[in-house]
Amino acid sequence: MPMDEFGYNAETQKLLCKNGETLLGAINFFVSSINTLVNKTMEDTLMTIKMYENARLEFDAYRADLEELNMGPRDAVTMARIETAQQQYQIHKDKYERLRSDVSIKIKFLEENKVKVMHKQLLLFHNAISAYFAGNQQQLEQTLKQFNIKLKPPGADKPSWLEEQ
Repeated sequence: MPMDEFGYNAETQKLLCKNGETLLGAINFFVSSINTLVNKTMEDTLMTIKMYENARLEFDAYRADLEELNMGPRDAVTMARIETAQQQYQIHKDKYERLRSDVSIKIKFLEENKVKVMHKQLLLFHNAISAYFAGNQQQLEQTLKQFNIKLKPPGADKPSWLEEQ
């Protein structure tokens, strides 16, 4: 009788291990996706906003210089300075407008992506946790298939010290 209990216990432990690895795969996918959203997509958007703010300051400075020169005398030296200031003004205006457009696009993309990613990841997380605690290995595996999550095949990692005994 004790041998049957040991066998049953061993099968239960193997199933727990397999279900745990599957759940861990779903959790790692969840964390990775959220990490990408926060540390890549949001960070990229914030960096573009900072570049936009700097471009606006530069554009304003060159615009103020040009306005100041245009209010002064119109001799040959001033005309040359006005022309140079006009070129710098145009370069920085173009840069400012390009970055303003980039910020607008990135914020729109971030807003759409944030909602989609969060909805998908929370659904995955909820389904995987529910299946795991219900002990439903088939539903747990189906959740991973639904979200196209690939687990490492068994034996891909080094066996545990217990398995080596």
